[in-house]
Amino acid sequence: MNVIDMRCRPAYLHDFFGATPGNPAHATARWLNRRVGTRGPDDHFERSLTAEGFLAEVREAGLRKAVVVGRHTPSQHLPNDTIHGIVHGHDELLGIAGVDPALQGVEGALAEIDRALDVLGLSGIDLEPGFGEPARHPDDPLYWPIYEHLQARGVPLFLMSGPTTPDPAFNDPGRLAAVARAFPDLAIVAYHGYWPNVQQALGVAFRYENIHLVPDMYLFLPGSEAYIQAANGFLADQLLFGSSYSFRPIRQSIEDAQALGLRDDVAERFFHGNAARLLRL
Repeated sequence: MNVIDMRCRPAYLHDFFGATPGNPAHATARWLNRRVGTRGPDDHFERSLTAEGFLAEVREAGLRKAVVVGRHTPSQHLPNDTIHGIVHGHDELLGIAGVDPALQGVEGALAEIDRALDVLGLSGIDLEPGFGEPARHPDDPLYWPIYEHLQARGVPLFLMSGPTTPDPAFNDPGRLAAVARAFPDLAIVAYHGYWPNVQQALGVAFRYENIHLVPDMYLFLPGSEAYIQAANGFLADQLLFGSSYSFRPIRQSIEDAQALGLRDDVAERFFHGNAARLLRL
């Protein structure tokens, strides 16, 4: 089965992903691996402390594509040129750019979107409103020129959600409804699937078919059974696989997801078809 991993970052990308053994961030990466159900050594991700090790991990997991995600927030900047440097020249890898109009200005963010797409060859844009200073919701007017531009270009938007949002109040899937309604031709992909607010996330995805959910490492935690139930019904074209590596092993995540009870036709879309459509592969 072809598999596209929609959220997959090498450890060497940043200390946050475990780049420096022995420091507090590396210990946190190990803790998070245990927390989300990693079996075996919690330092498995150290294999990807080198580019060669990361590629070997991706290839041995059998991925068609591993999506490496950029980030631009006040607390963590993963430059788009760095993402380009990781994925360029490797058919198994694909990059998503990060922008922040609060830090770059709206015009600066729009220009960076075009540069990331047209010059760097990246395939989508990541925004993280809840991690800003101040934190914002995705329906904040600041982001509307970004959404308009992405919709016009036919480029998917990736949004960060989930329980690691500094203030849980900003992990609110209901605030995505206005965006989906105003930009019906914009493909919106929510990383972490707004877990643990699963029912609310499914509610807005039920109403707006341009909303897609990638629960990634939270797919295996309590309450996530509803994602699978919905995927076997109305959400078949809106749920996508992600391992969230380096915070969970790629191969284990594939195997664990295969055991969750997706119908065969839904599993093909979950692991491959939906991502291939969104990314125009």
